[in-house]
Amino acid sequence: MTHEDQNGRAGDAAAPDPVPAATPATNPATEPATDPEPAPDLTERLRAASRACTVMVPWHRRTTPAEMLASWAAGAEELGLDEWDMYADGGAVTRLEEQVAELLGKPAAVFFVSGTMAQQAMLRVWCERRGSHRVALPDLSHLLHHEADGPRLLHDLRFEWLTEGRRTATAADLRALPAGLGSALVELPLRDAGCLLPAWEELTELGQAARELGVPLHVDGARVWESQPFYGRPLAEIAAVCDSMYVSFYKGLGGPAGAAVVGEQDAMDELRAWRQRMGGRLHKMTPYAVPALLGLRDRLPRMGEYVAWARAFAAELVAAGLRVNPEPPHTNTFQVFAEAPRTAVEERLAAFMERERIQPCGSWVDAAVPGVSTCEFAAYDAALEHDPKVVARWYAELAGV
Repeated sequence: MTHEDQNGRAGDAAAPDPVPAATPATNPATEPATDPEPAPDLTERLRAASRACTVMVPWHRRTTPAEMLASWAAGAEELGLDEWDMYADGGAVTRLEEQVAELLGKPAAVFFVSGTMAQQAMLRVWCERRGSHRVALPDLSHLLHHEADGPRLLHDLRFEWLTEGRRTATAADLRALPAGLGSALVELPLRDAGCLLPAWEELTELGQAARELGVPLHVDGARVWESQPFYGRPLAEIAAVCDSMYVSFYKGLGGPAGAAVVGEQDAMDELRAWRQRMGGRLHKMTPYAVPALLGLRDRLPRMGEYVAWARAFAAELVAAGLRVNPEPPHTNTFQVFAEAPRTAVEERLAAFMERERIQPCGSWVDAAVPGVSTCEFAAYDAALEHDPKVVARWYAELAGV
């Protein structure tokens, strides 16, 4: 998912953190059996070892604020951006909105500094139009688990399960719900299920069902850039399935924050009003728009490389005795499972980082099966500097294989 996650999961933070994080949201029927929390000395040891690492494997390379600000300033010059926006009008913001709308084949786009704000506002627009605040979405959705109940408290959205557990939605799921929905939301990919994607036929059938039912279909596309290689189709063809789509600029594209929603012009006009009502129309939004433009220029063309590396790595992990989900990965991000208790894996992780000054992974958490632990891996530029077979050997060491 997406978005400004509140639990700091690897893949949404500035860099993966080996310190144990909150267990990702799961279906209540499969809540994991947890190990005792690691001793404070292990937690501090992991933090210290991570800070001392000079090489990263998952996510993006570590940089200082000064380095990032300097790169954005240089990039602004390269892009010929010599004017500020004024309350999201003009300059880099207008250029970004036009570029994203063209990429995704929609008439218009609206830039937000927060994906959480963007999606809540878009669902509000659809629900107000339909006169219904019922929204169908997966029970693993980001809106349910990482937004502090904001959709309900701020917008009175009433959620119903489009799917439950680790599977993607189908047309039959949507048709099975009572009539009168204000909107339906699907997540491409379904992040908490291992970045799982539906087959192209399933996705297009879902879009057709939504049109026939008159239900606006919104796509949480926080990682749609990373999903495009799976479908092998232009981004505009993927976005044509839905009425609106949210995209993120701070995950795969490496920006500090930022998102956009694309759709028809009239819906985007309403969305701009909600952005202002929610305090998202800042005086100067250029500092967020510039790195988004740079990400589209520099990182978007490499998404296929990231996915290919992730699939090669996953195959090496399986050969080394670990498990992955999905197998093979649908995107550059997937889950790794080790048949070892979390605390044992963390002890070996701390020792590895202290010895090698390499951070091979982010946080490990307890899986649903007792005695099994899991972490999420996301391949970007940093991963491409390593041999997948070598990194798989490091993971085998962590798992005690």
